[in-house]
Amino acid sequence: MIEQYIQRMGTWPSEDAVIDAGGSTSYLSLLSDISRLGEAFRAAGIPAGAVVAVEAQHSAQAGAALLALADLGAVCVPMTRLPEEKRKEFLDVGEVEWLIEVSPDPSADPAIQQTGVHASHALYASLREQGSPGLVLFSSGTTGRSKASVLDFTRLLARYQDDRPAQRILSFLNLDHIGGINTLLHTLGQGGTVVTVEERTPDAVLAAIARHRVNVLPTTPTFLTMLLISGALERHDVSSLTHITYGTEPMPEQTLRRLAQELPSVRLKQTYGLSELGILGTKSRENNSLWVKLGGEGFDYKIIDDVLWIRSRMAMLGYLNAEAPFDDEGYFNTQDVVRVDGEWLQILGRRSEIINVAGEKVYPNEVESVLLEMENVLDVTVSGIPSPVTGQVVQAALHLVGDEGPRELRKRVEAHCRDRMEPYKIPAKLVVTSGAHHSDRFKKVRA
Repeated sequence: MIEQYIQRMGTWPSEDAVIDAGGSTSYLSLLSDISRLGEAFRAAGIPAGAVVAVEAQHSAQAGAALLALADLGAVCVPMTRLPEEKRKEFLDVGEVEWLIEVSPDPSADPAIQQTGVHASHALYASLREQGSPGLVLFSSGTTGRSKASVLDFTRLLARYQDDRPAQRILSFLNLDHIGGINTLLHTLGQGGTVVTVEERTPDAVLAAIARHRVNVLPTTPTFLTMLLISGALERHDVSSLTHITYGTEPMPEQTLRRLAQELPSVRLKQTYGLSELGILGTKSRENNSLWVKLGGEGFDYKIIDDVLWIRSRMAMLGYLNAEAPFDDEGYFNTQDVVRVDGEWLQILGRRSEIINVAGEKVYPNEVESVLLEMENVLDVTVSGIPSPVTGQVVQAALHLVGDEGPRELRKRVEAHCRDRMEPYKIPAKLVVTSGAHHSDRFKKVRA
Protein backbone atom coordinates (compact mmCIF):
# COMPACT_ATOMS: atom_id res chain seq x y z
CA MET A 1 0.00 0.00 0.00
CA ILE A 2 2.72 2.53 0.93
CA GLU A 3 4.70 1.69 -2.21
CA GLN A 4 1.62 2.34 -4.35
CA TYR A 5 0.95 5.60 -2.58
CA ILE A 6 4.50 6.87 -3.09
CA GLN A 7 4.50 5.76 -6.73
CA ARG A 8 1.21 7.62 -7.26
CA MET A 9 2.91 10.83 -6.15
CA GLY A 10 5.13 10.53 -9.23
CA THR A 11 2.08 11.28 -11.39
CA TRP A 12 2.55 15.00 -10.78
CA PRO A 13 6.35 15.52 -10.84
CA SER A 14 6.42 19.26 -11.51
CA GLU A 15 3.47 20.31 -9.35
CA ASP A 16 3.91 21.88 -5.91
CA ALA A 17 3.61 19.20 -3.23
CA VAL A 18 4.40 21.25 -0.11
CA ILE A 19 4.89 24.96 0.54
CA ASP A 20 6.63 25.72 3.82
CA ALA A 21 8.84 28.47 5.27
CA GLY A 22 11.68 27.36 3.00
CA GLY A 23 9.64 27.71 -0.18
CA SER A 24 8.00 25.28 -2.56
CA THR A 25 8.86 21.59 -2.91
CA SER A 26 7.72 19.78 -6.05
CA TYR A 27 6.51 16.20 -6.08
CA LEU A 28 9.72 15.15 -7.82
CA SER A 29 11.82 16.80 -5.10
CA LEU A 30 9.65 15.34 -2.34
CA LEU A 31 10.06 11.84 -3.78
CA SER A 32 13.81 12.42 -3.87
CA ASP A 33 13.72 13.50 -0.21
CA ILE A 34 11.74 10.39 0.78
CA SER A 35 14.32 8.20 -0.95
CA ARG A 36 17.27 10.12 0.56
CA LEU A 37 15.89 9.98 4.09
CA GLY A 38 15.00 6.30 3.72
CA GLU A 39 18.61 5.55 2.77
CA ALA A 40 19.86 7.59 5.76
CA PHE A 41 17.57 5.66 8.14
CA ARG A 42 18.72 2.30 6.78
CA ALA A 43 22.37 3.33 6.91
CA ALA A 44 21.92 4.27 10.58
CA GLY A 45 20.64 0.76 11.24
CA ILE A 46 16.94 1.44 11.81
CA PRO A 47 15.13 -1.85 11.08
CA ALA A 48 11.57 -2.56 10.03
CA GLY A 49 9.32 -2.61 13.09
CA ALA A 50 11.46 -0.14 15.04
CA VAL A 51 9.64 2.55 17.05
CA VAL A 52 10.95 5.89 15.85
CA ALA A 53 10.08 9.37 17.16
CA VAL A 54 10.37 12.20 14.64
CA GLU A 55 10.76 15.63 16.21
CA ALA A 56 9.92 18.32 13.69
CA GLN A 57 7.59 21.16 12.90
CA HIS A 58 5.34 20.63 9.90
CA SER A 59 7.41 20.99 6.72
CA ALA A 60 8.16 19.13 3.50
CA GLN A 61 11.00 17.33 5.28
CA ALA A 62 8.78 16.25 8.18
CA GLY A 63 6.26 14.76 5.73
CA ALA A 64 9.05 13.07 3.78
CA ALA A 65 10.45 11.54 6.99
CA LEU A 66 7.04 10.13 7.98
CA LEU A 67 6.53 8.52 4.55
CA ALA A 68 10.13 7.23 4.45
CA LEU A 69 9.64 5.51 7.83
CA ALA A 70 6.35 3.99 6.65
CA ASP A 71 8.11 2.71 3.54
CA LEU A 72 10.80 1.22 5.81
CA GLY A 73 8.10 -0.58 7.82
CA ALA A 74 8.83 1.32 11.03
CA VAL A 75 6.42 2.66 13.66
CA CYS A 76 6.48 6.45 13.54
CA VAL A 77 5.81 8.64 16.59
CA PRO A 78 5.48 12.20 15.23
CA MET A 79 6.25 14.88 17.82
CA THR A 80 6.44 18.66 17.79
CA ARG A 81 8.71 20.66 20.07
CA LEU A 82 7.42 19.86 23.57
CA PRO A 83 8.16 20.90 27.16
CA GLU A 84 10.79 18.52 28.51
CA GLU A 85 8.45 16.80 30.98
CA LYS A 86 5.83 16.12 28.29
CA ARG A 87 8.53 15.01 25.83
CA LYS A 88 9.87 12.50 28.36
CA GLU A 89 6.33 11.20 28.98
CA PHE A 90 5.78 10.60 25.25
CA LEU A 91 9.13 8.88 24.79
CA ASP A 92 8.53 6.64 27.83
CA VAL A 93 4.95 5.68 26.99
CA GLY A 94 5.84 5.18 23.32
CA GLU A 95 8.83 2.95 24.19
CA VAL A 96 10.75 4.94 21.59
CA GLU A 97 13.84 3.11 20.30
CA TRP A 98 15.16 5.72 17.89
CA LEU A 99 15.07 9.52 17.90
CA ILE A 100 15.20 11.52 14.67
CA GLU A 101 15.38 15.30 14.47
CA VAL A 102 14.52 16.54 11.01
CA SER A 103 15.60 19.96 9.80
CA PRO A 104 13.30 21.83 7.41
CA ASP A 105 16.44 22.41 5.31
CA PRO A 106 16.58 19.61 2.70
CA SER A 107 20.37 19.91 2.48
CA ALA A 108 20.81 19.10 6.19
CA ASP A 109 21.22 15.50 7.32
CA PRO A 110 18.75 14.28 9.95
CA ALA A 111 20.10 13.78 13.48
CA ILE A 112 19.61 10.09 14.36
CA GLN A 113 20.25 8.42 17.71
CA GLN A 114 19.34 5.23 19.50
CA THR A 115 17.72 5.46 22.94
CA GLY A 116 18.69 2.04 24.28
CA VAL A 117 15.02 1.17 24.86
CA HIS A 118 13.46 -2.05 23.57
CA ALA A 119 9.82 -1.65 22.51
CA SER A 120 8.13 -4.79 23.80
CA HIS A 121 4.46 -3.80 23.89
CA ALA A 122 2.11 -6.42 22.46
CA LEU A 123 0.65 -3.91 19.98
CA TYR A 124 4.10 -3.38 18.45
CA ALA A 125 4.58 -7.15 18.30
CA SER A 126 1.31 -7.41 16.37
CA LEU A 127 2.49 -4.85 13.78
CA ARG A 128 5.81 -6.66 13.39
CA GLU A 129 4.11 -10.00 12.86
CA GLN A 130 1.96 -8.49 10.11
CA GLY A 131 4.92 -6.64 8.58
CA SER A 132 2.93 -3.41 8.75
CA PRO A 133 4.21 0.12 9.39
CA GLY A 134 2.62 1.86 12.36
CA LEU A 135 1.73 5.27 13.69
CA VAL A 136 1.45 6.43 17.32
CA LEU A 137 -0.65 9.51 18.08
CA PHE A 138 -1.02 11.06 21.53
CA SER A 139 -4.19 12.74 22.77
CA SER A 140 -3.95 16.34 23.92
CA GLY A 141 -4.09 15.20 27.54
CA THR A 142 -5.79 18.40 28.74
CA THR A 143 -7.52 16.54 31.59
CA GLY A 144 -4.70 14.19 32.55
CA ARG A 145 -2.10 11.85 31.10
CA SER A 146 -2.13 11.63 27.31
CA LYS A 147 -3.36 8.38 25.76
CA ALA A 148 -1.22 6.82 23.04
CA SER A 149 -3.14 5.31 20.11
CA VAL A 150 -1.38 2.72 17.95
CA LEU A 151 -2.57 2.58 14.34
CA ASP A 152 -1.74 0.34 11.42
CA PHE A 153 -0.44 2.82 8.84
CA THR A 154 -1.49 0.54 5.97
CA ARG A 155 -5.14 0.59 7.11
CA LEU A 156 -5.00 4.36 7.49
CA LEU A 157 -3.55 4.85 4.02
CA ALA A 158 -6.32 2.84 2.36
CA ARG A 159 -8.66 5.85 2.67
CA TYR A 160 -6.48 8.04 0.45
CA GLN A 161 -6.40 6.11 -2.82
CA ASP A 162 -9.49 7.51 -4.57
CA ASP A 163 -9.24 10.06 -7.37
CA ARG A 164 -10.40 13.49 -6.23
CA PRO A 165 -9.73 17.04 -7.44
CA ALA A 166 -6.33 18.45 -6.48
CA GLN A 167 -6.60 21.36 -4.06
CA ARG A 168 -4.36 23.70 -2.13
CA ILE A 169 -5.01 22.88 1.51
CA LEU A 170 -3.62 24.73 4.51
CA SER A 171 -2.22 22.34 7.12
CA PHE A 172 -3.48 23.96 10.31
CA LEU A 173 -2.80 21.00 12.61
CA ASN A 174 0.65 19.44 12.91
CA LEU A 175 1.60 15.86 12.06
CA ASP A 176 1.26 14.78 15.70
CA HIS A 177 -2.53 15.11 15.28
CA ILE A 178 -4.89 12.97 13.18
CA GLY A 179 -6.09 16.16 11.47
CA GLY A 180 -2.55 17.00 10.31
CA ILE A 181 -1.98 13.43 9.12
CA ASN A 182 -5.29 13.52 7.26
CA THR A 183 -4.38 16.79 5.51
CA LEU A 184 -0.98 15.47 4.42
CA LEU A 185 -2.15 12.08 3.14
CA HIS A 186 -5.33 13.38 1.49
CA THR A 187 -3.57 16.27 -0.28
CA LEU A 188 -0.54 14.36 -1.54
CA GLY A 189 -2.72 11.45 -2.63
CA GLN A 190 -4.62 13.76 -5.00
CA GLY A 191 -1.75 15.79 -6.42
CA GLY A 192 -2.66 18.85 -4.36
CA THR A 193 -0.47 21.24 -2.39
CA VAL A 194 0.01 21.24 1.39
CA VAL A 195 0.58 24.79 2.66
CA THR A 196 2.12 25.00 6.14
CA VAL A 197 2.21 27.97 8.50
CA GLU A 198 4.81 28.77 11.15
CA GLU A 199 2.38 30.58 13.46
CA ARG A 200 -1.35 30.04 13.79
CA THR A 201 -2.68 33.53 14.39
CA PRO A 202 -5.65 34.79 12.37
CA ASP A 203 -3.50 37.23 10.39
CA ALA A 204 -0.71 34.72 9.69
CA VAL A 205 -3.17 32.06 8.52
CA LEU A 206 -5.16 34.42 6.30
CA ALA A 207 -1.97 35.92 4.88
CA ALA A 208 -0.83 32.43 3.86
CA ILE A 209 -4.22 31.77 2.27
CA ALA A 210 -3.96 34.98 0.25
CA ARG A 211 -0.31 34.50 -0.74
CA HIS A 212 -0.62 30.87 -1.86
CA ARG A 213 -4.23 30.95 -3.11
CA VAL A 214 -5.36 28.26 -0.67
CA ASN A 215 -8.68 26.54 -1.43
CA VAL A 216 -9.37 24.65 1.83
CA LEU A 217 -8.88 25.68 5.46
CA PRO A 218 -9.30 22.76 7.92
CA THR A 219 -9.35 24.16 11.45
CA THR A 220 -11.12 24.26 14.81
CA PRO A 221 -14.19 26.17 16.06
CA THR A 222 -12.01 27.90 18.64
CA PHE A 223 -9.73 29.30 15.92
CA LEU A 224 -12.71 30.37 13.80
CA THR A 225 -14.13 32.25 16.77
CA MET A 226 -10.78 34.00 17.19
CA LEU A 227 -10.72 34.73 13.45
CA LEU A 228 -14.07 36.51 13.51
CA ILE A 229 -13.30 38.53 16.63
CA SER A 230 -9.89 39.62 15.28
CA GLY A 231 -11.32 41.34 12.20
CA ALA A 232 -8.61 39.67 10.10
CA LEU A 233 -11.09 38.82 7.33
CA GLU A 234 -11.25 42.51 6.48
CA ARG A 235 -7.45 42.71 6.11
CA HIS A 236 -6.79 39.80 3.72
CA ASP A 237 -7.94 38.52 0.35
CA VAL A 238 -9.46 35.09 0.91
CA SER A 239 -11.27 34.89 -2.43
CA SER A 240 -9.45 31.63 -3.28
CA LEU A 241 -11.16 29.82 -0.37
CA THR A 242 -13.87 27.37 -1.41
CA HIS A 243 -14.16 25.29 1.79
CA ILE A 244 -13.66 25.68 5.52
CA THR A 245 -13.87 22.43 7.47
CA TYR A 246 -14.08 22.39 11.26
CA GLY A 247 -13.92 19.71 13.92
CA THR A 248 -12.20 18.41 17.09
CA GLU A 249 -14.82 20.11 19.33
CA PRO A 250 -18.43 21.38 19.16
CA MET A 251 -18.98 24.54 17.10
CA PRO A 252 -20.72 27.50 18.81
CA GLU A 253 -23.87 28.30 16.83
CA GLN A 254 -23.09 32.01 17.02
CA THR A 255 -19.68 31.47 15.39
CA LEU A 256 -21.16 29.35 12.60
CA ARG A 257 -23.91 31.91 11.84
CA ARG A 258 -21.42 34.78 11.67
CA LEU A 259 -19.02 32.79 9.51
CA ALA A 260 -21.78 31.95 7.04
CA GLN A 261 -22.67 35.65 6.83
CA GLU A 262 -19.06 36.82 6.44
CA LEU A 263 -18.14 34.18 3.82
CA PRO A 264 -21.33 33.37 1.90
CA SER A 265 -19.49 31.81 -1.06
CA VAL A 266 -17.44 29.41 1.12
CA ARG A 267 -18.81 25.97 1.93
CA LEU A 268 -18.70 25.31 5.68
CA LYS A 269 -18.41 21.63 6.50
CA GLN A 270 -18.31 19.92 9.86
CA THR A 271 -15.82 17.05 10.05
CA TYR A 272 -15.60 14.27 12.60
CA GLY A 273 -12.58 12.20 13.47
CA LEU A 274 -10.60 10.72 16.30
CA SER A 275 -7.02 9.50 16.55
CA GLU A 276 -8.51 6.14 17.50
CA LEU A 277 -10.73 5.85 14.40
CA GLY A 278 -9.46 8.08 11.61
CA ILE A 279 -11.51 10.74 9.80
CA LEU A 280 -15.10 9.87 8.86
CA GLY A 281 -16.95 11.05 5.80
CA THR A 282 -19.44 13.81 6.70
CA LYS A 283 -22.09 16.01 5.14
CA SER A 284 -23.41 19.18 6.78
CA ARG A 285 -27.13 19.84 6.35
CA GLU A 286 -26.54 23.52 5.50
CA ASN A 287 -23.74 26.07 5.78
CA ASN A 288 -25.09 27.46 9.04
CA SER A 289 -26.36 24.16 10.45
CA LEU A 290 -24.84 22.09 13.24
CA TRP A 291 -26.60 18.95 11.94
CA VAL A 292 -24.33 16.47 10.15
CA LYS A 293 -24.45 13.04 8.52
CA LEU A 294 -21.69 10.63 9.48
CA GLY A 295 -20.46 7.53 7.72
CA GLY A 296 -18.99 6.57 4.39
CA GLU A 297 -17.21 3.44 3.28
CA GLY A 298 -15.48 1.64 6.14
CA PHE A 299 -17.52 3.30 8.92
CA ASP A 300 -20.81 2.72 10.70
CA TYR A 301 -22.21 3.84 14.03
CA LYS A 302 -24.83 3.25 16.68
CA ILE A 303 -26.17 5.36 19.53
CA ILE A 304 -26.56 4.03 23.08
CA ASP A 305 -28.05 6.30 25.76
CA ASP A 306 -27.44 9.35 23.53
CA VAL A 307 -23.72 8.47 23.18
CA LEU A 308 -22.12 7.88 19.78
CA TRP A 309 -20.35 4.55 19.17
CA ILE A 310 -18.38 4.12 15.91
CA ARG A 311 -16.92 1.11 14.11
CA SER A 312 -14.09 1.84 11.68
CA ARG A 313 -11.88 -0.21 9.38
CA MET A 314 -9.08 2.22 10.26
CA ALA A 315 -9.56 1.85 14.00
CA MET A 316 -6.50 1.79 16.20
CA LEU A 317 -5.12 -1.50 17.43
CA GLY A 318 -5.38 -0.14 20.96
CA TYR A 319 -3.79 2.21 23.49
CA LEU A 320 -0.29 1.74 24.81
CA ASN A 321 -1.27 3.01 28.25
CA ALA A 322 -5.02 2.46 28.71
CA GLU A 323 -7.85 0.03 28.07
CA ALA A 324 -9.50 0.61 24.69
CA PRO A 325 -13.30 1.20 24.92
CA PHE A 326 -14.38 -1.15 22.11
CA ASP A 327 -17.40 -3.38 22.60
CA ASP A 328 -17.71 -7.00 21.42
CA GLU A 329 -18.84 -5.86 17.96
CA GLY A 330 -15.87 -3.54 17.48
CA TYR A 331 -17.71 -0.27 18.16
CA PHE A 332 -15.69 2.45 19.93
CA ASN A 333 -17.27 4.59 22.64
CA THR A 334 -16.54 8.16 21.54
CA GLN A 335 -18.08 9.59 24.74
CA ASP A 336 -19.72 12.24 22.54
CA VAL A 337 -23.35 12.97 23.35
CA VAL A 338 -25.58 13.53 20.31
CA ARG A 339 -29.06 14.60 19.30
CA VAL A 340 -30.74 12.68 16.48
CA ASP A 341 -33.04 13.89 13.72
CA GLY A 342 -33.56 10.97 11.35
CA GLU A 343 -30.20 10.41 9.63
CA TRP A 344 -28.80 13.70 10.95
CA LEU A 345 -26.79 14.08 14.17
CA GLN A 346 -25.82 17.05 16.28
CA ILE A 347 -22.63 16.65 18.34
CA LEU A 348 -23.27 18.21 21.77
CA GLY A 349 -19.95 17.49 23.46
CA ARG A 350 -18.20 14.97 25.65
CA ARG A 351 -20.33 13.36 28.35
CA SER A 352 -17.68 14.29 30.93
CA GLU A 353 -18.15 17.99 30.08
CA ILE A 354 -21.94 18.09 30.51
CA ILE A 355 -23.01 20.11 33.55
CA ASN A 356 -25.70 18.60 35.77
CA VAL A 357 -27.70 21.31 37.58
CA ALA A 358 -30.21 19.62 39.88
CA GLY A 359 -30.79 16.88 37.31
CA GLU A 360 -30.97 19.28 34.32
CA LYS A 361 -28.33 18.91 31.61
CA VAL A 362 -26.38 21.95 30.44
CA TYR A 363 -24.14 21.73 27.37
CA PRO A 364 -21.24 24.19 27.70
CA ASN A 365 -21.18 24.94 23.98
CA GLU A 366 -24.80 26.16 24.07
CA VAL A 367 -24.08 28.69 26.84
CA GLU A 368 -20.83 29.81 25.20
CA SER A 369 -22.63 30.54 21.95
CA VAL A 370 -25.07 32.87 23.74
CA LEU A 371 -22.32 34.69 25.66
CA LEU A 372 -20.27 35.20 22.49
CA GLU A 373 -23.12 37.39 21.19
CA MET A 374 -22.31 39.99 23.84
CA GLU A 375 -20.26 43.12 23.29
CA ASN A 376 -16.85 43.27 24.97
CA VAL A 377 -16.55 39.46 25.09
CA LEU A 378 -13.46 38.20 23.28
CA ASP A 379 -13.74 34.54 24.33
CA VAL A 380 -15.62 32.43 26.85
CA THR A 381 -15.24 28.97 28.37
CA VAL A 382 -18.11 27.39 30.29
CA SER A 383 -17.70 24.56 32.79
CA GLY A 384 -19.41 23.09 35.84
CA ILE A 385 -18.34 23.71 39.42
CA PRO A 386 -19.61 21.91 42.55
CA SER A 387 -22.65 23.21 44.43
CA PRO A 388 -23.93 21.85 47.79
CA VAL A 389 -27.50 22.59 46.72
CA THR A 390 -27.79 21.57 43.05
CA GLY A 391 -24.74 19.33 42.64
CA GLN A 392 -23.25 21.67 40.05
CA VAL A 393 -23.75 25.19 38.75
CA VAL A 394 -22.55 26.87 35.58
CA GLN A 395 -19.34 28.90 35.61
CA ALA A 396 -18.30 31.15 32.73
CA ALA A 397 -14.70 32.28 32.31
CA LEU A 398 -14.77 35.45 30.19
CA HIS A 399 -11.89 37.00 28.28
CA LEU A 400 -12.95 40.62 27.80
CA VAL A 401 -11.89 43.14 25.17
CA GLY A 402 -11.72 45.96 27.72
CA ASP A 403 -11.97 46.40 31.48
CA GLU A 404 -15.43 46.19 33.03
CA GLY A 405 -16.62 46.27 36.63
CA PRO A 406 -17.87 42.95 38.06
CA ARG A 407 -21.32 44.29 39.00
CA GLU A 408 -21.93 45.80 35.58
CA LEU A 409 -20.71 42.61 33.89
CA ARG A 410 -23.01 40.47 36.04
CA LYS A 411 -26.01 42.64 35.17
CA ARG A 412 -25.23 42.50 31.46
CA VAL A 413 -24.77 38.73 31.44
CA GLU A 414 -28.03 38.10 33.31
CA ALA A 415 -29.98 40.53 31.11
CA HIS A 416 -28.56 39.00 27.93
CA CYS A 417 -29.20 35.41 28.97
CA ARG A 418 -32.63 35.87 30.56
CA ASP A 419 -34.61 35.64 27.31
CA ARG A 420 -32.25 33.22 25.56
CA MET A 421 -31.99 30.27 27.94
CA GLU A 422 -33.56 28.58 30.94
CA PRO A 423 -32.60 30.01 34.37
CA TYR A 424 -30.52 26.97 35.37
CA LYS A 425 -28.25 27.53 32.34
CA ILE A 426 -27.40 31.13 33.25
CA PRO A 427 -23.87 31.26 34.75
CA ALA A 428 -23.96 31.40 38.53
CA LYS A 429 -20.31 32.39 38.67
CA LEU A 430 -18.32 34.67 36.37
CA VAL A 431 -14.53 34.70 36.19
CA VAL A 432 -12.60 37.27 34.16
CA THR A 433 -9.44 35.88 32.56
CA SER A 434 -6.63 37.31 30.49
CA GLY A 435 -4.96 34.21 29.00
CA ALA A 436 -5.87 31.96 26.10
CA HIS A 437 -8.67 29.44 26.64
CA HIS A 438 -7.30 26.87 24.22
CA SER A 439 -4.54 24.27 23.97
CA ASP A 440 -1.71 24.43 21.42
CA ARG A 441 -4.03 22.43 19.14
CA PHE A 442 -6.60 25.25 19.32
CA LYS A 443 -9.11 23.16 21.21
CA LYS A 444 -10.96 24.67 24.15
CA VAL A 445 -9.65 23.62 27.57
CA ARG A 446 -12.41 23.24 30.15
CA ALA A 447 -10.38 21.61 32.94
